[in-house]
Amino acid sequence: MIPVISASKIYSILGNENSLVPLAIKDIANSAGLTAASYIAGDQAEGRDRFIDEFGTQAIWLFGIPFYKKLLDLAMFKSVGFDPKVDVRILKNPDIFKKAIEHAPTEEIKASLEKIGKSQKNIRLFKGLSFGKFVASTFLTIASYYGLTKFRHHNTEKHIKEEFLKKQAALKNNQPQPQNAKTSTFAAGFNTLQQVPTAFGSVHKNKVSENKEQNPSFTGIQDFMFSPTKNLMIVDGSITAERIFESRNLQDTIGYIVKEGSFWAFMYLLGGRIQKHVENSTEKKHNMNIQLDSRVIESEELKHALQNKDLPSILQAFKNLRTDTAIYDFICNPLNKDNVIVKMAKMSDIIKVTDNKAPSGGSLSKIMQKLFPQKDLSSAVDTRAFIDIDQVKDINEKLGKLYNQFNEFKSKASGKPEEEILTSFLKDLKKYKRISVLKNIGACIGALGVVCPAIMLALRFCSKDNREFKVKAQIEEQLAKDIQSGKIKV
Repeated sequence: MIPVISASKIYSILGNENSLVPLAIKDIANSAGLTAASYIAGDQAEGRDRFIDEFGTQAIWLFGIPFYKKLLDLAMFKSVGFDPKVDVRILKNPDIFKKAIEHAPTEEIKASLEKIGKSQKNIRLFKGLSFGKFVASTFLTIASYYGLTKFRHHNTEKHIKEEFLKKQAALKNNQPQPQNAKTSTFAAGFNTLQQVPTAFGSVHKNKVSENKEQNPSFTGIQDFMFSPTKNLMIVDGSITAERIFESRNLQDTIGYIVKEGSFWAFMYLLGGRIQKHVENSTEKKHNMNIQLDSRVIESEELKHALQNKDLPSILQAFKNLRTDTAIYDFICNPLNKDNVIVKMAKMSDIIKVTDNKAPSGGSLSKIMQKLFPQKDLSSAVDTRAFIDIDQVKDINEKLGKLYNQFNEFKSKASGKPEEEILTSFLKDLKKYKRISVLKNIGACIGALGVVCPAIMLALRFCSKDNREFKVKAQIEEQLAKDIQSGKIKV
């Protein structure tokens, strides 16, 4: 049975900057648009080359790091008896780490935390393994992409060679070839590229200085280690460098500059900014803060919170917790499991819980439950996971702001029943939140799936000499020379 996915979960995933799902949607749109443009501008050879490049890279880009991390968990952590589910960031604050052990929801989790904290040697080893897993999984993913590139170049050259030789054989059987024929008619326009190396001659032959420039910087390493999107930025940095600096000709270089520039702009740099701009504009226009997670905005919890006359005192009591350790202690204490801030933080995946239901049913059902897990908000906090205290404080601030805005909304609608006013307020809140998410995703899909391919097509058709697939022309030019010199027999 396929689980029912609520609209709130879908909008929450689409609006989450740390989720891979919106990245995948944007990348699929980009890959489909560029592949279609390649078939339009060139022929089957170019379309096939682009398809392997885009969708092969996409598979490695999205699944490479999680796959290699799973393997490394078995090879590195399990071999020394450490629990790979323990987040190394909880070791940053020794007081919080002690609280994590104290509030561990099960004896098994407590034992796994105690083993890591048993000695400074164990702590150093665990930190080293965590950093090593990040570096190794990233490196292996990049290496997989380079392997794909080698395969793609070989596959493209093979198909072009087979097609070219078949055509040459057919021409030879039907009519005599002129003795002074220098090149195949398929190599028209090649003269403009005579100074460019043969199609695949320069692939993967970087200068030492270029290799140094392409090495990713590990400044702010923890941000990249634990954010799926930022981790992918390192992989993408290598992919972008490989595509531009090792492109096979000028046509490839220009195309990749447009493609990679658009990709970085709308995949990483502008997506969050567009979302925040829409949210801020909505608040100014309608006096509604829509920055809370969609799952919170569409939940019954928010409705009950806004109805609760004691909410201001609850929010103030949380605000009075002065230190991060005090806040962490409050969050993990089972007595506070029904606190509205704790529940909303669980709902937003800021706080991880222990009893997410194990996937059951068919393969599709398991995949959907993995992407959209069902969560019991009253369940215990998984103290192996890292809790971003600042994000929890942020929920407290945003909820307080929304409560004040609701009271202002209510004062302007005097005479109506409070239940009706609240229903109207929440209806508008949900509508504006959904619109903000759709605008963000729509803008990025439009830019990556339509505008970027259109620009690349325009660049191809603006010059007659640039319309053909230059890689094919280069390969055919070299084959024609090899036939003429006798290296290849037709």
